[in-house]
Amino acid sequence: MTDTGLELGASDLDHSVGGFAKENRDYYTGEFEKIQGTTGFPWSWNTMAAVVGPLWGAWRGAWGFFWTFLVLELFAFVQLGRGLWGELGADQLAKVERLTANIAKREQQAKEAVAAGDQAAADGALKIAENLKKVVVSAQEAADKAAGEASTILLIGIALLIAVKVIEGFYANIAYEKQYLGWRANPDKVQAGPNTGSAIFGGILLVAIWPLTLFRFTVTDPDKILSSLTGGFLGGSVPITEFPVKKEFYASWAKKGDAGFDFLANEFGTVFNGVTATIRAVLDFLEIILIQTPWPVVMVVIVVMAFRLAGPRVAVFTAASLLYLSFMGLWELSMITVALIGAGAALCVIFGIPLGIWFGKSKRAYTFAEPVLDFMQTMPAFVYLIPIIAFFGTGKPPGVLATIIFAMPPVIRLTALGMRGVPEATKEAAVAFGCSRWQLLMNVELPLAMPSIMTGINQTILMSLSMVVIASLIGAEGLGALILEALQYAAKGQGLLGGLAILFCAMVIDRIAQGMYRRKTEGQ
Repeated sequence: MTDTGLELGASDLDHSVGGFAKENRDYYTGEFEKIQGTTGFPWSWNTMAAVVGPLWGAWRGAWGFFWTFLVLELFAFVQLGRGLWGELGADQLAKVERLTANIAKREQQAKEAVAAGDQAAADGALKIAENLKKVVVSAQEAADKAAGEASTILLIGIALLIAVKVIEGFYANIAYEKQYLGWRANPDKVQAGPNTGSAIFGGILLVAIWPLTLFRFTVTDPDKILSSLTGGFLGGSVPITEFPVKKEFYASWAKKGDAGFDFLANEFGTVFNGVTATIRAVLDFLEIILIQTPWPVVMVVIVVMAFRLAGPRVAVFTAASLLYLSFMGLWELSMITVALIGAGAALCVIFGIPLGIWFGKSKRAYTFAEPVLDFMQTMPAFVYLIPIIAFFGTGKPPGVLATIIFAMPPVIRLTALGMRGVPEATKEAAVAFGCSRWQLLMNVELPLAMPSIMTGINQTILMSLSMVVIASLIGAEGLGALILEALQYAAKGQGLLGGLAILFCAMVIDRIAQGMYRRKTEGQ
């Protein structure tokens, strides 16, 4: 017995169940008492639920019951349909017809070859015809076997339908009793009693789901039949030019999209060129430092920086990673990749953290921004490479912009999450002690949100790494171009070594950033 049932006396339970069921109060009161008073399986039977199945669930608001048995009954009805009118073996019969026509064609070719005096060609055509006849025999046997299975499938469908109906009858009151407990806990959100509108909605769902699904799984070549009924709208063998929504309609919208991109590129070309020039200047500066400077000098500086910022373990790992890059002859390509990743990740952090702070403080702003962030993360990278090429051309700067679009959402989301996670009591205490808004942000909110922010930075770096190869498709050089070449020529060893180089570059950047924060927090 449930705790809810124990807390109610007999009269209170009668009144409560009556207020919930509204119709058939005595029946449901007795059944709920049986269910709550039984430790094992309660043998409670609901005839109406067994007869009308999912419609009973919709009528009573038991939507879990409705969807579960809608699917189960549909599966049983599909088997019944296949057994009653399903054209089993029709595909094999169609194959027999095609092969028979081919056999007749080959025999005609043999006759023509004999008439022309070409016995060799005649023998070849007759041999092909004999082989096709063997295939026809096997296809006919398969068709006869499939047709003979109709009665078996029909019996299976009947057995399934009976089993589903029995389960519906025994499970309905159990499901409804759970709904009753939910209604007692939250009466405003759980339907009480039958509802004609819910039943009508359930019937509409049945009509929308069952007939077309039965037609799809019980009729041979349903796409062709639907195409003939709809003028080709649903596909099939009807040419695309006969669709109600014509190909020309699609093409006209595509042309409008091209015109829109061209208009923006022409009108705002100066702005786009300015963005490209700025990013190229940053990349050139980084490449001068990382590539033009002798690699041992760069390596020593990076290892010392790793030691000072993140500790000796990170410094050892950094030294080993950089030695791998240098001795494998991948130093220059790796430094180009580091410049791309570093520029993209840095811009993501510079713009992402302030946006995350704003969204963490303003729920309305985050509500508007969330669909944009979803678009940036879920849209395939190859899709938004198209406008990037249209506006910014090809090369390294567009690759950085593509990285920013793909990699910025994590740092924004996690920064906003960290800001929202700062306890209100802590902020109220800081304000009570005289903190200004700036002091509250810098000395209270950001330090407490920093673990979440650093996780966002980590994810941004890793997602920037994942864009290296994709950005190489639009002319971004570096290790991504090496991997792309390995993919084109199936150079397995080259691809593996280049992939490890990308991995080490990203790990070095991440370990230094994370280690710097970790040492700072441990020092405090």
